[in-house]
Amino acid sequence: MIDLKDLKLGARADSRTLLTAQWVLGHRDGSHRLIPNGEVVIEGGSLLYVGPRFEGEVARRIDFGAAMISPGLIDLDALSDLDTTILAVDHQPGWAKGRVWPRSYVERGPYEMYSQEELAFQKRFSFAQLLLNGITTAAPIASLFYREWAETVEEFAAASDAAGDLGLRVYLSPAYRSGGMVLEAPGQLEAVFDEARGLQGLTDAIGFIRDHDGRHGGLVRGLLAPDRVETCTETLLRRTADAARDLDCSIRLHAAQGTMEVDTVRRLHGKTAPEWMASLGFLSSRLIAPHATQATATDLKLYADNGVSIVHCPMVSARGGSTLNSFRSVKERGINIAMGTDTTPPDMLMNLLIGLITCRVVEGDTAAVSCADLFDAATLGGAKALGRSDLGRLEAGARADIAVFDLMDHHMAPAIDPITTLVVGGSGRVTKTVFVDGRLSMHEGKVAGFDMDAARLQAQKQFDGLIAKYPERSWAHPPISEIFPPSYPLEDLRHE
Repeated sequence: MIDLKDLKLGARADSRTLLTAQWVLGHRDGSHRLIPNGEVVIEGGSLLYVGPRFEGEVARRIDFGAAMISPGLIDLDALSDLDTTILAVDHQPGWAKGRVWPRSYVERGPYEMYSQEELAFQKRFSFAQLLLNGITTAAPIASLFYREWAETVEEFAAASDAAGDLGLRVYLSPAYRSGGMVLEAPGQLEAVFDEARGLQGLTDAIGFIRDHDGRHGGLVRGLLAPDRVETCTETLLRRTADAARDLDCSIRLHAAQGTMEVDTVRRLHGKTAPEWMASLGFLSSRLIAPHATQATATDLKLYADNGVSIVHCPMVSARGGSTLNSFRSVKERGINIAMGTDTTPPDMLMNLLIGLITCRVVEGDTAAVSCADLFDAATLGGAKALGRSDLGRLEAGARADIAVFDLMDHHMAPAIDPITTLVVGGSGRVTKTVFVDGRLSMHEGKVAGFDMDAARLQAQKQFDGLIAKYPERSWAHPPISEIFPPSYPLEDLRHE
């Protein structure tokens, strides 16, 4: 147990605090630098000093021992609901498993499958999980497949409050769309549009950003989030770009990420999604674009020429049989790469390991990418995508967003170079402590003002309730036992 010297969970220290450990990942001259037995001094919400030895006065010294003090991780596709993509891991094809709306469900009228209280809870629960994994800055993402149409201002006002209460830095606003995919027949997916509804969603998102940007001491910032490129119209994208310039905020839009999108956009516009966006003047350095797993060479050149940042989510992509092609080739084009988790568990270290492996497999070259390349993407790449030179690094003047990772975990012994150890170890469970803006947000599995044990039970109950509704929104409405059969047959234990 680390003695935090009177620091309280959920609070910022009232005077200078010095942190030290076997390793500190500092930053100098544009890159991370490992400092053996380094020291970090927090004053208020910022970093006063990062280096080998601090000569000034401090109120307390906290020694984390065999650990690495790191910049907090940045997750720009951070799951903020109870993940439904895990239902598709072993249950295919997606069109038969309630992944998209069948026509029969649309004709009965789509409805919200969660109450507003449940929606608010799942944001808070997900934010706490991010902190447990060393993530200090997040751009939340949630599925709209089980929603009535789009996200609501009410649930995001609750998300804003959750970020402030738990101490997580967030970039957010309600996601909106002008269309959705409807299953007209087995395997036949068609885009159906309601542009007025999409434009109203944009109006709501603009209002949310104006009301919430800068709340909780700057922890909450605005980000426009049109849902997926195939669900957007030209008017919606043009107006989104105009709004982003007016609000001086970024846009996140999922593009070049799957065959359904590629086929739909080509059918609608005769181009790939990046080509279509480029023709609208939508590509810019404001755009953050997960996942790029289906991006062509032409698409990547358009991203590079226009300063677009990609969000790489290796685990969810690889689980579905795809990957960025490849991390090295994208980086060599000069495209900024940030990282995202986009699924359960929201484990960034595990994602870095999968990103390392998939790049080397695609390239057939162990020298194609290093552990440091992936760690850079999860810190400096995310900060660059957000236009924040004060995040993703530990140096004087930066915000005090810090994750402390245990290097003595029994499951990843022995430790070698700390970055290699953490990436190859591949688990956020080694996160010991998290500070956000100088505030102690998580320590040894505890999150300020939040009972994770009780929340875990509530999350399971809520998720089970959602699954029970899947027959209503699955083709031909089969029972749950057919939609999601168990991995192995269930043994009948009844006596004859």
